[in-house]
Amino acid sequence: MAQPVTPPVVTLTVWGVTPRRVPAALVRMGLDRRHLRRVPGLRFAKLLGTGDGRTFTLRDADPLHWGLLTVWDDDASADRFATTATHRRWNTISDERLDVRMSPLASRGRWAGREPFTVAGTRSEPPRPGPVASITRARLRPSRALSFWRSVPPVSADLATVAGLKLAIGIGEAPIGLQGTFSLWQSNAALNDFAHRRPAHVDVVRRTDVERWYREELFARFAVRSVTGTFAGREPLATGPSIPSVQSDRGWLR
Repeated sequence: MAQPVTPPVVTLTVWGVTPRRVPAALVRMGLDRRHLRRVPGLRFAKLLGTGDGRTFTLRDADPLHWGLLTVWDDDASADRFATTATHRRWNTISDERLDVRMSPLASRGRWAGREPFTVAGTRSEPPRPGPVASITRARLRPSRALSFWRSVPPVSADLATVAGLKLAIGIGEAPIGLQGTFSLWQSNAALNDFAHRRPAHVDVVRRTDVERWYREELFARFAVRSVTGTFAGREPLATGPSIPSVQSDRGWLR
């Protein structure tokens, strides 16, 4: 009998650095790519810059926060990697760190030609109580970039008023052209409300296929298993105001 395929374990780590450590972070972004090529149990990895995502242009870039997204065979592989030199070097130059561990609920689309959050032979998990996360990523068509950038501000302004959003960060492999978001929500219902009922976002979803903004796009939703550490001095799931700092670069879910 065939053994069941293990669903992937997804982690996002975001390190915060002081201004004087920005050059060291840039060095790490260049050197760590080679360290990620042959890590046991690692299925997919992306080193990421971050930003506030209000316009998805260079002026959004946040040089004080840097991320690493990884997809693993199992928890043991992720745990082992967290003790390696890659993490130790980042910890040495950073003054804060946020770790989010997740299980995929649904994913569609591709990232650099791959489907990193889906595995043949597994079924998407049903929604469950508790926090959820969303990752979007898109490769812009250069000829459609101006139209896309003009569509961003209304959604960004609306997101600042959404209940249930605990954290939102712009992410990307490059400052322009490779747009992405990571968002953390109090519940699946809160994310669904934003995705399907907010007029500004619904309009962007409608225009996505018409405008042909993207050469490649991906949407994924995750059950959040654990959140540890801080981002910008805040614990995202702690009681208190949310941190809405970025809007979607595409429809969260169509």
